[in-house]
Amino acid sequence: MNWEFLDWSIMGPAMLAGLLVLSTHVPLGQVVLQRGIIFIDLAVAQVAALGVIAAGAMGWEDNVYAVQVSAVGAALLAAAGLNWTEKYWPDIQEALIGTLFVLAATGSILLLAENPHGGDYLKDILVGQILWTTWGMLVPISLLYAILLSVWFSSRKRIGHAGFYITFAFAITAAVQIVGVYLVFASLILPALATRRLGGTTRLVAGYLVGGISFLAGIVISSLLDLPTGAVTVWTMAAVAILAGLFIARRSRPA
Repeated sequence: MNWEFLDWSIMGPAMLAGLLVLSTHVPLGQVVLQRGIIFIDLAVAQVAALGVIAAGAMGWEDNVYAVQVSAVGAALLAAAGLNWTEKYWPDIQEALIGTLFVLAATGSILLLAENPHGGDYLKDILVGQILWTTWGMLVPISLLYAILLSVWFSSRKRIGHAGFYITFAFAITAAVQIVGVYLVFASLILPALATRRLGGTTRLVAGYLVGGISFLAGIVISSLLDLPTGAVTVWTMAAVAILAGLFIARRSRPA
């Protein structure tokens, strides 16, 4: 255990990145859980990752704007497709989401097959590199999330299903490049699961607390033990979500 790794200049941006991801993922995750489309986050996140990998395969990895356009374009295309399938085949929507995830995941493997560093690159996309986040990298993400949250909380009922998928695509695309596919899924689903017995603002606040405590614990533990932060944070979030869920269930039980 190395206490020297607890460096605020590294942990500070990582923690802010986690809080930014939670700002959109907690309310979106509650809707995902309510609608029963649990794996949509994994699918869209994997498609966004495929967009990033495709940009690299085309030699655009040094062009930040080209990478973002590729990632957002892929995620929006997936979101548009899922919005369309929900209208015509709602009974098999979850199966279609799972199929999209598998296609995007295997597509990523195929695109990286000839890349000598493909394994490491794929791991970074899945687990994330949150400790490499800098304050400067978070400025555009903060602006994007401010816009998304403003639209979500002011116009959620008016934007409908199509608006939900578009908001989801932009939020996921930004998050997956920082925290990785696995932590995107955890941030959406685990706080929503832990607080499912609550309602309204109380549930939202409780979800943010579950996520915030989990990110802080994950970053600290991974720094002390020199382990991958994304993977550790998934486990700390699962543990915090279980404890919070048990506490809420006990408090909600009739006397």
